[in-house]
Amino acid sequence: MSEQSTPAGDLTGQSPAEARQSALYLTLHQVPEGKVVSYGQLADLAGLGRAARLVGRTLSQLPDGSSLPWHRVVGAGGKLSLMPGTLSGDEQRARLRAEGVNIRNNRVDMLLHGWRPTEHNG
Repeated sequence: MSEQSTPAGDLTGQSPAEARQSALYLTLHQVPEGKVVSYGQLADLAGLGRAARLVGRTLSQLPDGSSLPWHRVVGAGGKLSLMPGTLSGDEQRARLRAEGVNIRNNRVDMLLHGWRPTEHNG
């Protein structure tokens, strides 16, 4: 058995991959409307270390109709990684704007819109 720390959930009979996915989904579900989180920050908050690419891959495989706020996940420094002119890129921009998130030069101002969980308890 590995001595690496793993996200909570693997003690419930989930495989390590399922436990990582559950931790990621649980953390993403907490990102409030009007706030964004980077792929790397989401991985870290979910207890997955520096697994930004795992976050991107997992979110790209969300089932249609998922209620998770995938659109609130952005690249490092607030850069929108989904390209404008694509279905998912345009949907992300529309959803963020509907929540009051300003997008300028394909970026979100992380100082203004970045989620800092310690400031949003309650």
